[in-house]
Amino acid sequence: MLQVLDKPAASKLLEKPDLLRLYQEMLRLRLLDQRMLTLQRQGRVALYGTATGEEAAVLGSAFALQKDDWIFPALRQGGAALLRGYPLVEYISQCMGNRRDGTKGRQMPSHYCYRPANFVSWSSCIATQIPHAVGAAWAMKIRGDGNIAIGYMGDGATSEGDFHVAMNFAGVFKIPVVLFCQNNQWSISVNIKQQTASDTIAIKAIAYGFEGIVVDGNDVLAVYSATRDAAEKARSGGGPTLIEAITYRMGAHSSSDDPRLYRDDAEVEEWRRKDPVLRFRKYLEQQGIWDDLKQQTLEEQLNQEILEAVGEAETYGPPPVETLFEDVFAEMPLHLREQLNIKNQISKIK
Repeated sequence: MLQVLDKPAASKLLEKPDLLRLYQEMLRLRLLDQRMLTLQRQGRVALYGTATGEEAAVLGSAFALQKDDWIFPALRQGGAALLRGYPLVEYISQCMGNRRDGTKGRQMPSHYCYRPANFVSWSSCIATQIPHAVGAAWAMKIRGDGNIAIGYMGDGATSEGDFHVAMNFAGVFKIPVVLFCQNNQWSISVNIKQQTASDTIAIKAIAYGFEGIVVDGNDVLAVYSATRDAAEKARSGGGPTLIEAITYRMGAHSSSDDPRLYRDDAEVEEWRRKDPVLRFRKYLEQQGIWDDLKQQTLEEQLNQEILEAVGEAETYGPPPVETLFEDVFAEMPLHLREQLNIKNQISKIK
């Protein structure tokens, strides 16, 4: 069955502190992306992928999960890790690949991993995280631990074989997983109309025997509501759901891309009027719980937090050379122990 959700009454599911927390996280991600892109242009970060224009989809969905659920992200879900407690200094350090980076400088920038929050690192190979999410959720079902997984993807990932393999497996075995597609209209330079002949991406779920939902991805409350329902259905044994969040990538695919070469400025401006951060701010103002003074105070606070985190991250040097020998084997084999000993002996001589 395909459902189209426009304006679910999500606000009734969230209290004032939750609404304010959601807005704070959305605004922080917007300001952080601006700062990180500036760092990249200055040569202080090698690569960065922003979530500008997609904050509602990222944070509305992540906010609907329970703390022990597992997140299998794609490029633009770093904000979900921050929501889960990923320290901002570590987030920035990952992009720099320094000794504070939890992946020890081995991953590409913007490929975050935060084990305490069950936030799994991802690969730049498109769609590989979707089977991982389904496989992990299958293990959760076998163990009966009551947790679920969410697998994020862009619209381009639905053209990959991994997407269809994962969809089929999820449907056949009623896997407790939410498959969340941020349809931001562009898979790098390829428009959604060139990606699929289907009317929607969500409709593809029908062929695999489960529910597909289309939701306004720029409405954080609609996203929250849809994801919350899908998560609870998965948790209670109802199987998977494919959510298609209609949103827009306001900036480039990554800092290595120039979208002016393949899309119209008029299209960007049309979507800019649907800015999810501004939209949610106006909603909060209408509810009487936000105003210009609070906005100014929060922006100053967040910008200072980001400034301090960048400053701290830049004090850390590269990961120690010894980390080259770690994490591959449960017990270090003889030839690596010998190499490590030689390295240590050379260091003593120096």
